Amino acid sequence: MTITVSAEAFALAEAFVISRGSRTEAKVLTVRVSRDGVTGWGECVPYARYDETLDSVTEQIAALPDDITRAALQDALPAGAARNAVDCALWDLEAKQAEKRVWELAGLPAPVPQITAYTLSLGEPDAMERAAAKNAARPLLKIKLGTPDDMPRLEAVRRGAPKSRIIVDANEGWTAEVYADLAPHLVRLGVELVEQPLPAGEDDMLAEIERPLPVCADESCHDRASLPALKGKYDMVNIKLDKTGGLTEALKLRGAAIAEGYGIMVGCMVGSSLAMAPATLIAQGAAIVDLDGPLLLAEDRPHALTFDAKGVHPPVAKLWG
Repeated sequence: MTITVSAEAFALAEAFVISRGSRTEAKVLTVRVSRDGVTGWGECVPYARYDETLDSVTEQIAALPDDITRAALQDALPAGAARNAVDCALWDLEAKQAEKRVWELAGLPAPVPQITAYTLSLGEPDAMERAAAKNAARPLLKIKLGTPDDMPRLEAVRRGAPKSRIIVDANEGWTAEVYADLAPHLVRLGVELVEQPLPAGEDDMLAEIERPLPVCADESCHDRASLPALKGKYDMVNIKLDKTGGLTEALKLRGAAIAEGYGIMVGCMVGSSLAMAPATLIAQGAAIVDLDGPLLLAEDRPHALTFDAKGVHPPVAKLWG
């Protein structure tokens, strides 16, 4: 078996802004694994928040033995972007060699479309109101926040999209005091969930303050090993393949989280349809699905995922799985 890695960039339709910075393109790594004339592929998005770069992740993958199996991979690499791309590529390879879909190999029901959130990036209130109005027909909007001055933004988005369901992602940008002050207003404005209001590692106060709406762990939850530290602080977990290190661990995390009473959100980094494709399997039955990465791109891969009124559809075999 051979493993190859290539860096690619996909232009965004417009600048994507969160509390930690902005970007105008999605920089990804594409991994291909080939055996006996068959090639499977996967994509990851190295994330600086987790000390990942294109080079560091490429080096991790390059160090793998050519005969790596999906089972051995789970111990060979830690949870993160490198393992994700290889794991998903191996799933794709196995499916192609078996002439079956990945969900059949995993013993899962055939996936169906899922309503996905559409993300409005952080901006001035007027700009966010215009963006909300432009997307007011979408059933679920996700607002990027995470500053001490977020109330005008919340109000503006609700004015712009009075009928849409709304979730909020603070990207670790609030303090306990800011969140406690905002929480009643989030409820008043019909916000259904707040994602990672406090920094990971500094979120113990969530166990001590009132949580009037569900709080979802994102940066605080990577894989099953994260779950013990979440107890009493979070109501939901956001499963992202670039955090779990692939579909294999994501399936196990979903099962463990449900068994412990957590609600499930399935999210993504900003990547192409190839990165989202495996996540559509995890998204089945999730309370919140946030797989809008391709909708933020100016360009995508061939055989891209379909997005319509029913939501994000499972991938066709020509894309993945």
